Amino acid sequence: MGKSAKRAAIFLLPLLLAACAGDGQNSITYTDDRGVANQPYPANYRPDLLAFMKTYLNNPVGVKEAVIAEPVQRTVGGRLRYVVCLRYNAKDRDGSYLGMRERAVLYVDARLDRIVEEAGEVCAGAAYAPFPDMEKMAR
Repeated sequence: MGKSAKRAAIFLLPLLLAACAGDGQNSITYTDDRGVANQPYPANYRPDLLAFMKTYLNNPVGVKEAVIAEPVQRTVGGRLRYVVCLRYNAKDRDGSYLGMRERAVLYVDARLDRIVEEAGEVCAGAAYAPFPDMEKMAR
């Protein structure tokens, strides 16, 4: 393989991987989906979600107005999943608040699988409660 071919491969690899990662629902997935319909309840959803959000947010410090809904089973993408809905107002890198965001967090085999950034339909009718632990996150 010549130098130019190697450079092209190095440049194109991230683009190809990014194209494969998407499913058209503007989400990021982390586990294999074996398509099991009967899903176990995600008992550790709060600590798992906090650990994920600490890396997901550009600035996890100073989150305000955080609310969370208990896990409920919903059909997402034709498959039954436990879904945790989350709303929050986080800071950008520059310290300014971005405004309220709503996310749906999907669980497969009781583990955090992916986050759906456009959660409107998935989280419709969710019953939210305060989530003070998210507001206390540090770097």
